[in-house]
Amino acid sequence: MKRVIIGITGATGTIYGWRLMEMLREEGETEIHLVMSASAKLTLKMEHDIDPGYINSLAHEVHAPGNIGASISSGSFSSAGMIIAPCSIKTMSNIAMGNTGDLISRAADVILKERRKLVIAIRETPLHAGHLENLIKLANLGSVIFPPVPAFYNRPKTLEEIVDQSCMRMLDQLEINLETAPRWGEEGGVPAVGQKGASVQSV
Repeated sequence: MKRVIIGITGATGTIYGWRLMEMLREEGETEIHLVMSASAKLTLKMEHDIDPGYINSLAHEVHAPGNIGASISSGSFSSAGMIIAPCSIKTMSNIAMGNTGDLISRAADVILKERRKLVIAIRETPLHAGHLENLIKLANLGSVIFPPVPAFYNRPKTLEEIVDQSCMRMLDQLEINLETAPRWGEEGGVPAVGQKGASVQSV
């Protein structure tokens, strides 16, 4: 089985983290390692009426955010990569500066040094120059900077459909290809421009 590390921080959008795990559970071929910050648990409580125990149950192994000696803190721990969703500015900045005082930033640092795929689903807007400088540092280190920007070509009708499209594309970055949302130009999705049934509006 592939191993994937999911980090959930205190930024708004905790639904992205646990929906990623639900999708991986449905796929059934990936071992999920979860680390969730204390702030993430507070945000989860504000955003959703959901039992934190359910979130933990989606993972094959749950790691305490202060456990710097966890398996995922070592480069010898093999994985397909790590997705931090949502990723707060604090966590993003810690990773960019090499501050590895908590398990999420330590595991992310390990992913980068081992040249594996790190997906940063940054959740903040607007971004000032300092934020952008740190994001550029991470991009230059090989991270995928993935603000979960919703797509509307598939005409989503629910929040879940918007979330699923972003989560599907995050997993694409780790070469885990699931068909949980319509893809542009493919069967079941919206026809690409130039295909029969597609419309083009001039601007």
